[in-house]
Amino acid sequence: MILDMANFGEMLMSRSSGREDLLKAEAYLFSEIKEKEIILDFKNVKVLAPSWADEFITPLTKKYQISYTNTENPSVIASLKMILEPVDVTKYEKK
Repeated sequence: MILDMANFGEMLMSRSSGREDLLKAEAYLFSEIKEKEIILDFKNVKVLAPSWADEFITPLTKKYQISYTNTENPSVIASLKMILEPVDVTKYEKK
């Protein structure tokens, strides 16, 4: 299934909006799919904030195999990197 992320808006920002958009997607889109793979298409997204991405994408990664397309936008790249790459917290601990 390919999910056009621009259906949620060109500017995907705020944690509460991401949570609300995920609930809509689960109710209307994902309830009927049988596939385990979802492709998130960021073609017409102008801004993707890490908070929105964390609320929307992180829960999906626990249920589905997620891949991404049209991720050339710098805000999309930075936000996906922030939520998908693990952080080594040990380098920030006081010694």
